[in-house]
Amino acid sequence: MNTRQVTLVIGNVSERSRTKALAQAIADALAQRLPIQLRVLEIHQLAPSIGVGTLTQELPPAGRAAVQAIENADLVIAVTPVYKGSYSGLFKHLFDLVHPEALVDRPVLLAANGGSPRHALVVDHQLRPLFAFFRALTVPSAVYACESDFDGYAVGSDALQQRIAEAVDQAARLLLSRREAAVPLREAA
Repeated sequence: MNTRQVTLVIGNVSERSRTKALAQAIADALAQRLPIQLRVLEIHQLAPSIGVGTLTQELPPAGRAAVQAIENADLVIAVTPVYKGSYSGLFKHLFDLVHPEALVDRPVLLAANGGSPRHALVVDHQLRPLFAFFRALTVPSAVYACESDFDGYAVGSDALQQRIAEAVDQAARLLLSRREAAVPLREAA
């Protein structure tokens, strides 16, 4: 089985965060299912490299490398904290730098973390439309976690573990089917 290139984008604004814990739990579950090479992009570390330009070529090397990691991934895992019903501006700005054609037919697993269950629809009302613009293949089951799903900064809920397992299983199936159907549609006709 081929190793898949996975880029994990974490919208965390600090080193220690529940969003990062959620992202790592998803990546760990995927690594148990498939051989992956994981590239982790954390917004709080990338801020100085991505906030300085509106075009990829204007960015310093670290910013350009982050955009390329997203554009070249077999799977993108996008995990964001919820602020006022949406993702953060820097999280969105990073994806604004991605070429509009780069994620066409690319699997993307969506996840978010908020303070309460009332923000759960952020995945469907904010994240899915963002990746629909790119014509990406968003995994049908997304993962939403709230503060009560954690024990400190670790995933502590069986229900959250089940949601992660379901989304990871769907992402793995998308990755496997994508490899098998690597012939472009135009050539298949």
